[in-house]
Amino acid sequence: MGGGAIAVLVLAMWSLWPASPAPSASIVTPARGGQQSQTGAKAPLAPVNLEALDADREEPSQGQRNPFRYQPKVVPPPPKPVVTAPPTPIISEQLKPAVPAGPPPPPPIPLKFIGVLERANGVKWAVLSDGKNTMHGRDGDIIDGRYQIVKIGTESIEMTYVDGRGRQVVRLTGQ
Repeated sequence: MGGGAIAVLVLAMWSLWPASPAPSASIVTPARGGQQSQTGAKAPLAPVNLEALDADREEPSQGQRNPFRYQPKVVPPPPKPVVTAPPTPIISEQLKPAVPAGPPPPPPIPLKFIGVLERANGVKWAVLSDGKNTMHGRDGDIIDGRYQIVKIGTESIEMTYVDGRGRQVVRLTGQ
C-alpha cells in the first residue's frame, strides 16, 4: 500500500513537471529589420547600460522625503526678534498707603413698595411689604422698627434706617 502511494505521487509529479523551461517575459526575440513584423512582434529594446547600474548613488536623507505627506513643504517661521524691556523709571516719591474708604454702606432695605393711598384730606400713605406682612405709613413714620419714611412720591419712596444712615429710594416695582 505504501508503494502504491509513492507510485501515484511520482506519476503526479512527472505529469506536472514542465518539459522545458518557459521563456521569461524580459527576453524579446528580434523581428526582421528591427521593426514590427506582420505577426505583431515588437521591436528590440534599447541596450541597457550596465555600468550605470553599478554606479554609486546619493543616499536619501532622513528629513527631506515623506511619501505620506501630500502638502507643500512647510517653511519654518522667521526667528523672533529679541526685544529688550525698556528701563523702569525710578520713582523718587514714596508711595502713600491706601486710605480706607470708610465704613461699608448699609445693606439695602428689603421692603417692596406696593403703592400709594391718598386720603381725602391729601395725606399720602405708602403701602409696603416684606414678603410676609403688609405695612403702611406716611412721611416721618417708622416702619418695622428699623426704617423711617423720608418722602413719599408717586412712583417711589425714600427711606433711611432709624439711626439716619443709608438713604435709599425704593421704586414702585420693587427694588
